[in-house]
This record gives sequence, C-alpha cells and structure tokens, in this order.
Amino acid sequence: MARTKEFDPDAVLQAALELFWRRGYEATSMADLVDHLGIGRASIYATFGSKRELYLKALDRYSEVADPRLLAELSRPGPALPAVRGVVRRFAEEAACDEPRRGCFVTNTAAELAPHDPEAARRVTASWDYLETLLRSALARAQQQSELTEDQDPRAMARMLLVLMQGIRVVGKATLEPARVRDAADQALALLD
Repeated sequence: MARTKEFDPDAVLQAALELFWRRGYEATSMADLVDHLGIGRASIYATFGSKRELYLKALDRYSEVADPRLLAELSRPGPALPAVRGVVRRFAEEAACDEPRRGCFVTNTAAELAPHDPEAARRVTASWDYLETLLRSALARAQQQSELTEDQDPRAMARMLLVLMQGIRVVGKATLEPARVRDAADQALALLD
C-alpha cells in the first residue's frame, strides 16, 4: 500500500521557488532544500525528481502565475497604449523597489542556466516569446486604433520593450539607484508617442 504524503506538494513547490528565486540554482544545495522545505531528501526526489527538475518545475510555476496577469493587463478592451505603458512602468517600479533584490526568476534563469542548460533556455525563450507576443498584439491594436502611426512597427517595438524590460530587471537587481530603471522606462515609453 502506498504511503500518503505528509506534506502538500504544492506548498513545497512554492517554497522551493522562493528559495531558488532568492539564492539561484547553483547557490542552493540539496541540504538547503531539505532544511528550507522541511522534508527529507528522499521525499524531494520521489515527488519532484532531481534538484534540476525541481528548479524547472519552480520556473514553470513562476510563469503560470505571472503570465495570466500580463495577459489581463495587455488585452483589456479600449486604448492599448496605456496598458503597454502600465506594464513597462510596473516592471520598472518592481525592479526599483525590489528590496530583497531577487530580480525576475526568468531573467535570473536566463543569466545563470540558459547558456549551458537547453531545457532552461527553452523555458526562458518561451516566456520571452509569450511576453513579446502580448506586447506585439497590444501595439498592433494600438496601431489599428490610431494610437500609433502606420510607420511604427509593432513587432520591432515589442522586441525593443522586451529587451528593455529584461534589462530593467537585471539593473534593478544589481543597483541601488532606482532612478536608473525609472529613467530608462520613461525614455523607452517616449518612443511610443
């Protein structure tokens, strides 16, 4: 007869996400996970697989929570440019006020694992493709609603904003100067006028 789990796998996954997000993949050992999650190594392996598999599941969880919020913000009916501006400003404000200096879990993964882990790179690319698609759709809608001129390229603008937003997350994690990210966001948004 199979033993029932004495822990909530969903809560443990969330706790693992928080630890990996704060410390990174390499700086988090299995001993750290055992201590932080309050469950045994065997239970971690049996439920989630290896440390790497647990990390990738935590990354998936992060995207599951963040993606619907972006979709809701960027697909609201009405004028589209205010929504795009709002998302860019939110990214900048979150980066400027990120007191624990965690940054974005996807961006952190891009810097730490994506260069040498194809599965992590695939997840990062999927997340960025999703954000770029949402931005491009909102900007195309803005163009259809005459908020942008015909000569402005929604795809190129979406890519520029994606790169800017990811850069904002990196700079926000590494600097104590919030004005840097706020000024960068303001300058990028000026291009939408």
